[in-house]
Amino acid sequence: MYRLKNWQLFATCVLIWGTTWYAITFQVGRVAPEVGVALRYTIAGTVVLVSCLLREMKLRFTLREHLLFALQGSFLYGVSYICVYRAEQHVVSGLVAVGYSASPLVTGLGAWMAFDTRYTARFVSGGLLGIAGIALMFWPEFGRAAGSHDVALGALFTVAAVLLSAVGSLTASRNRAQGLPFWPSLGYGMLYGAAVSAVAAMLQGQVFAAPAVASWWISLLYLALAGSVLTFACFLTLQERIGPGPTGSVGVMTPLIALLVSMAFEGFRPGALTFTGAALAVTGNVLMLRRA
Repeated sequence: MYRLKNWQLFATCVLIWGTTWYAITFQVGRVAPEVGVALRYTIAGTVVLVSCLLREMKLRFTLREHLLFALQGSFLYGVSYICVYRAEQHVVSGLVAVGYSASPLVTGLGAWMAFDTRYTARFVSGGLLGIAGIALMFWPEFGRAAGSHDVALGALFTVAAVLLSAVGSLTASRNRAQGLPFWPSLGYGMLYGAAVSAVAAMLQGQVFAAPAVASWWISLLYLALAGSVLTFACFLTLQERIGPGPTGSVGVMTPLIALLVSMAFEGFRPGALTFTGAALAVTGNVLMLRRA
């Protein structure tokens, strides 16, 4: 990952995460969200740690270091993704994507509060433009969802997912600043996120039974390997280079790919608002990532 340029890391996250919104639809309804998240990150974390073992990386850490891994993983790979899966049970995936377009501002605000990180007016303006653009793109979905009693619950889960993910992202940033190794942090963090999800599933009496459906298994492996191992490796590497706030702009551009996927597979037909919103989102993203 360290050999890739910033734009390559950014593009990888956007392209893959933009398709995971659609992939999650194959998971929702088959098993409980907590079970799906637990299985996803058990696979992802195991793959990362086996890779570390093969490369003879250090895998023994102190209790304090494991607590930091657990804090990162519980928020970034556990409870935040449970909320994402829950949100998609109540509202269309586009609305969840809209919520995630606020990630740069939320994470940037958290970095300012926790680390005294300074952000320019251009960064804030870009974040607001991105949110406005994504909202315009999915405005028709807001209209269709307005009459549903599920909207409030879906919105609540979406807000929770964004906030919890920001906490996990900031924790990952602090862990790297304290010298914790990248790959073991990723692998152990994912397993701790899976463990938290599994405990949540067991407390609710949910059954760990994988359905005998090919699309479910294919989407699970895609979410675990591409949507988790590869993308989080790129995302956290980018965050290490340019900071948690600007890296959060991935959440602004991801819905653009989700839109294209929806057009290809879900019959979505873009209108004038869609293209206007896309232009605003791209402009906002450029403002946030552009160097002073």
